Amino acid sequence: MSLYRNTVWFLKGLQEYTKGGYEAAARRFNEADLEVNMSGRSFIITGANSGIGKAAACEIAKRGGTVHLLCRNEDRANEARKDIVEQSKNENIHVHLVDMSNPRKVWEFASGFSQKHNLHVLINNAGCMVNQRELTEDGLEKNFATNTLGTYILTTALFPTLKKSENPRVITVSSGGMLVQKLNVEDLQFEKGSFDGTMAYAQNKRQQVTMTEQWAAQHKEIHFSSMHPGWADTPAVQSSMPDFHAKMKNKLRTEAQGADTVVWLAISDAASRQPSGLFFQDRQAVSTHLPLASSRSSPAEDQKLMSKLEELAVKFKS
Repeated sequence: MSLYRNTVWFLKGLQEYTKGGYEAAARRFNEADLEVNMSGRSFIITGANSGIGKAAACEIAKRGGTVHLLCRNEDRANEARKDIVEQSKNENIHVHLVDMSNPRKVWEFASGFSQKHNLHVLINNAGCMVNQRELTEDGLEKNFATNTLGTYILTTALFPTLKKSENPRVITVSSGGMLVQKLNVEDLQFEKGSFDGTMAYAQNKRQQVTMTEQWAAQHKEIHFSSMHPGWADTPAVQSSMPDFHAKMKNKLRTEAQGADTVVWLAISDAASRQPSGLFFQDRQAVSTHLPLASSRSSPAEDQKLMSKLEELAVKFKS
């Protein structure tokens, strides 16, 4: 990461990613966009037991949607379901236990789900930021396994189910942190040099944006988008970035503010009229690169990422 990218990004963040940035952007929101009835539409939200995922699930449930919560921890998942049902008065909230860092379990879930349920909207929200390089039981670097490979497998495995539905959508919760990273297809699992968990996470988020763009070009029947929720006060930020949280906590967005664009992309007609494959911030498509940041990858590099992910994914398909 260059000092230039880091500096420009942080100054941009102070202006746009904070609670104040959200409040300024919200002045142009059309609240009628969210006055919709989602009865009869089915949603999957990964990492939905807290933070932005739970906040999005609650808003969708309030509008009558059937929501499938994909979580790792059974107790926290059931507690989240109870809270969402109480707030939304909607009983159509279902818990599925899936560890997104385990590719076999992701394949297994997608196969089983597709046989029993329909699906209109997939929200890839689950995220991982491990600050020391850690391998899963499959020998995969954990951030990459969760954020990139898990997202790739779940999404591609659910394409056939999504394509059977009316107005299908895939929303991936990325991060503005990806703006400081150029796609690096030669070291997807951070085996070279010293390991920096924050930068590994940012690289994963760049990978998610690239995947979204590639999927949009390949699968015209589905509407794809990625987004940045801003700097929100979530349990994940508190645990993974304690110093940042301590310094910024009075400026951070609420979980609901962080989830606002996720919900807008998932349910509004206005979002579905946007071109597929774009990156959003506060209900508006924004650039995926900082000015003069030299962070653009080539078409060949983008395609190489997809090929490598497909090659890895197939290894874990039973």
